[in-house]
Amino acid sequence: MKNLLNLNDQIIYAICGIFCLLITASIISIIISRFRLMKNPQNLRKRVKTWWIMACMFIFAIIVGKYLSLVFFAFMSFLALKEYFTIIPTRRADRRVLFLAYLSIPMQYFWISRGWYGMFVIFIPVYMFLLLPLRLTLTGETKGFLRSAGTIHWGLMITVYCLSHAAYLLMLPAAKNPNGGGAALLLFLVFLTEINDVSQYICGKSFGKRKVVPKVSPGKTWGGLIGGIVITTSLAVVLAKYLTPLTFPYSLFAGLIISIAGFFGDIVISSLKRDLAIKDSGNMLAGHGGILDRVDSLSYAAPLFFHFIRYFFY
Repeated sequence: MKNLLNLNDQIIYAICGIFCLLITASIISIIISRFRLMKNPQNLRKRVKTWWIMACMFIFAIIVGKYLSLVFFAFMSFLALKEYFTIIPTRRADRRVLFLAYLSIPMQYFWISRGWYGMFVIFIPVYMFLLLPLRLTLTGETKGFLRSAGTIHWGLMITVYCLSHAAYLLMLPAAKNPNGGGAALLLFLVFLTEINDVSQYICGKSFGKRKVVPKVSPGKTWGGLIGGIVITTSLAVVLAKYLTPLTFPYSLFAGLIISIAGFFGDIVISSLKRDLAIKDSGNMLAGHGGILDRVDSLSYAAPLFFHFIRYFFY
């Protein structure tokens, strides 16, 4: 199949499948709302609407080419970091340090655009880790130093460093994955991460009873966690042969990585919000909270999946 966007056939079929799922979800949400089959149908409809927006954004980022896709991911990291800085306590003396944190975003994605893996993998964990506290020291304000240094760098790791691993999938050699190259790998990761979130939510509401971490996230149940793992891993095995170079055992392990890591990312950000006594990190996405609420699972799943793929196949 030839197409103007030069997309692999598997990617086109996957995108069509995603839109079919969204249409099905929209129809189900309308039926639930009309017949009042759940207590708060408006929340479900808001979520479905947001899924449409998010899906269109990610699909657009994939089809426009890898360099424009990097700009998209850099902007997403910027929004997530900005949202993070609005919810954590900061000092007046931290303002210039925050500027350095924002400046690291174009630098991190520049290394990706050049395919410079060595600098990409150490720039934020090493160089920014050393630079940020040094700049804090030069302000002369020592009260609250440790808290500022720790919270700023942790936020940079979660919102920029971890998320940038998803973007780096686009730069992996296309020849190693004849089923769509890096774009297919990115689609595989993002789709399964979102499916995992949805599956855990639905399974938890349907038959989940026993809480996993009740003090952190009361809505997370063992039923939801196990259901999400089973569904996500099963889909990973099915989709792997169409979108990745993964054989059966590797696709099984990839599904486990994405589902379990996604759960961990979710509860870690939940711990952050519990500590700050807030429900959502923002209100940018109707029914979903803020950007940080939506990339929490991806922030853990992306680096683990990326290094797994790179180690065994690149």
